Amino acid sequence: MNKPAPIVAELGRPETPAETAARKAASSKAYRSSQTVRSLVAALIATLAIVAVIVFAVPRGEPATTEDIDVAGIAADVESTVGSPVIVPELGSFWRVNAAGLTSGAPMVWDVTLAPAAQNERGFIKLAQAFGTDASWAPQRLNGTAPTDTTTIDGVEWDVYDLGDAGAKQNITYAIGTQAGDDYLLLYGSRSAESTAELAESLLPQIRELSETR
Repeated sequence: MNKPAPIVAELGRPETPAETAARKAASSKAYRSSQTVRSLVAALIATLAIVAVIVFAVPRGEPATTEDIDVAGIAADVESTVGSPVIVPELGSFWRVNAAGLTSGAPMVWDVTLAPAAQNERGFIKLAQAFGTDASWAPQRLNGTAPTDTTTIDGVEWDVYDLGDAGAKQNITYAIGTQAGDDYLLLYGSRSAESTAELAESLLPQIRELSETR
């Protein structure tokens, strides 16, 4: 004999098969919904835990410092190689050297890249001393730009190069150059004319010495 269906208190009678099926479907839906919410909460907690590990467990430390470049030592090696004095910028507290070395070619060139040491200062200036040449060499470094004017810095005349769009790709906005004995010295980069002139002025004792000994 089949056991009679239990009487449901809310109905006061046994459930019909349709009511039983509807009740089970509603119960399954509610269960699945609760499981989804639990899964989302668990995933969120796990994600936050991973973030916390990254933030607190990974060593922070200080940013790696750029190794100082021994520009004077490199310059001495270059002088020995080319058999000629090279101009070495005096850095003081404002400048730092990003790169320094001899670029081979015709002519060979002593190249030094300078940038401000302070984080709030922007731009760079490249010093290029081309051995045994004159102003006709400069356009090789300045995308074919010839001098457009001259300026005098503490009694020494410099060629001025207005690069315009020619220097945009290399971020070169200003350049000046002067003869230093048998060599041609070029200062070019993205610093202002005033900043470039200040660097040029600091090099004048060496420029004059080169001019007097050759």
